[in-house]
Amino acid sequence: MLSATYPFASPRLPARPTAGRYLLAVLRSRPWLVVTAAFTGACWSLPSALLPLVIGRGIDAIAAGDTGAIWRWALVAAGLGVFQAGFGTWLHFTSYGMWIHGAGTTQRLVTTHTTRLGATLREATTTGNVVAVTSSDINWIGNTYEVIGRTVGSVVAFVVIGIAMLGSSPLLGVVALVGVPLAVLGIGPLLKPLQKRKTVQRENLSDVNALGADIVSGLRILRGVGGERRFLKRFHDASQLVRRSGVEVGRAEAWLAAAAIVLPGLVTVAITWLGARLALDGTIGVGELVAFYGVSAFLVVPVDTATEAVSAVSSGLVSARKICALLSLRPRLAEPASPVPLPAGPLDLVDTETGIHLEAGKLTVVDLGADAETLADRLARFTDAAEPVLAGGVPVDQVALAELRARVVYAHNQDLWFSGVLREQLSSALPSDVSVEAALFAADADDIIEALPRGVDELIGERGREVSGGQRQRLSLARALATDADVLLLDEPTSAVDAHTEARITQRVADLRRGKTTVVFSQSPLWTHVADEVVSGKAVTV
Repeated sequence: MLSATYPFASPRLPARPTAGRYLLAVLRSRPWLVVTAAFTGACWSLPSALLPLVIGRGIDAIAAGDTGAIWRWALVAAGLGVFQAGFGTWLHFTSYGMWIHGAGTTQRLVTTHTTRLGATLREATTTGNVVAVTSSDINWIGNTYEVIGRTVGSVVAFVVIGIAMLGSSPLLGVVALVGVPLAVLGIGPLLKPLQKRKTVQRENLSDVNALGADIVSGLRILRGVGGERRFLKRFHDASQLVRRSGVEVGRAEAWLAAAAIVLPGLVTVAITWLGARLALDGTIGVGELVAFYGVSAFLVVPVDTATEAVSAVSSGLVSARKICALLSLRPRLAEPASPVPLPAGPLDLVDTETGIHLEAGKLTVVDLGADAETLADRLARFTDAAEPVLAGGVPVDQVALAELRARVVYAHNQDLWFSGVLREQLSSALPSDVSVEAALFAADADDIIEALPRGVDELIGERGREVSGGQRQRLSLARALATDADVLLLDEPTSAVDAHTEARITQRVADLRRGKTTVVFSQSPLWTHVADEVVSGKAVTV
């Protein structure tokens, strides 16, 4: 879990971001961290590159019998080791910071955007796709940024070594400066198949996540109809498909890793053979031959790092495409260009399409059968109506959604519960004059709290599976009442309780909500008994 206190930077993204632009935008949002990673990567790589040259000079000093030079070059070698150890620690810190920046920024952007999408998210994409983004893709994005420091360091070290080799032996320097880039380019043809296979694996992973989420959400139904074995087989087949696609990815990565060793190895063999020939001809000394051999062996490191970087970027692009597709989704309900505030106090609701007028400060029961939910969606602006809906005389499509959701609360009887402490889930995020205890009493949920080991501080699991359907409905009603909203729309809030309990709830809710606008969509006569107004009849066309 990423720390909530980490100082994330917010990248500026276009309305329809592409994978490459997304990765660059996240990179540009924290420039000082990128520069630090590149600097520490260069300082970490250079000692390894320079050490063979220092050892070569030391061997020449031994051959010449120069004791002072021997100690001098020995101290330089020790200094390089200490220098590399220090910057290696710093590089590890900055690389991890880069990983957190990439993964954390992505996680925050996706979470914020999916929350803003609201109900549109379920219609626009699958649960498996969202789960894959937040559980897998953010790791690949983080890996893309984590390798930047070491990649820059390897490039700097390669350039410095190439220049040093040119100064001592132009032939060997040219072989290194030309051979290593050719080795990196030789890996290129392996990248496209790798990226294609990773895309397939990503799609299969989304499918198995979606299937798993569907099975978990419908587990009770599956057990009721005896469908466990059939869905177990479907999940097994989907999992095997993910495994096979993962094997294909592993095979492509194995070829990539082999090429990363073979191709620079050929360059190392060429430099070693040419160096030996030059040493036999007397063109270079023994110390220079040892130095060139050490340098050629070091050249494997830049190629290996470049291969890792290319693989990370390839995976990052695949994940970034999925993330961009998610970030490109737009809410079904548009925010008004110039929001109009709602008047203070209780609000009346007018549906101009049907002519229904729900008076402010009264408890109104609406009995329209199957059409009631359609009306509730319009009144709360969960869907845009052909004719305007007025709240306090203001068209709801001209009110900022955040204000509308705070002032007009629509509590559906199938609303979900997340895992967490019950008190925290019942408490309103906005200022409220209704306490949790008062809301629980009005919903006649005191007995539920008394049966829990920790009472209202009990940890409730996802979807509230620890309680029955009727108990969950009463807790949902308490949660809605605790908001103390100016307008509260309740969809069949007591359909799963017995008549005695419903009678207590209706009277208590009427007492608690007196002076507030409350609309109850129900066909129960017990609600009609306590209502100030009743809207019913099939004459109303919704």
